[in-house]
Amino acid sequence: MIKKIIKTIYVLVIFLFIYFVFKIYFSENNIKEINKNRLNIEENLKKSLSNLPVLENDTKDIIEYNSNFDIKKSIKKKRNFWKLLSINE
Repeated sequence: MIKKIIKTIYVLVIFLFIYFVFKIYFSENNIKEINKNRLNIEENLKKSLSNLPVLENDTKDIIEYNSNFDIKKSIKKKRNFWKLLSINE
């Protein structure tokens, strides 16, 4: 009997919690506040983006080609896989 009462109280509390969360979240006041904050964020973003300085491109001839790569690529290393499998007595 006591267990049933405790279970119903738990279920009731859970449903009340869900009800109040949805009621507050979807209220007109909350929706107005969300929209107001979104507009405010957009305005602040536009202001800060308009004040950004434009930097000059200074990356010309920065990358140097490494010619040693072709030499290293052409040299093939001997693989030792079959040596691992062979039985040396």
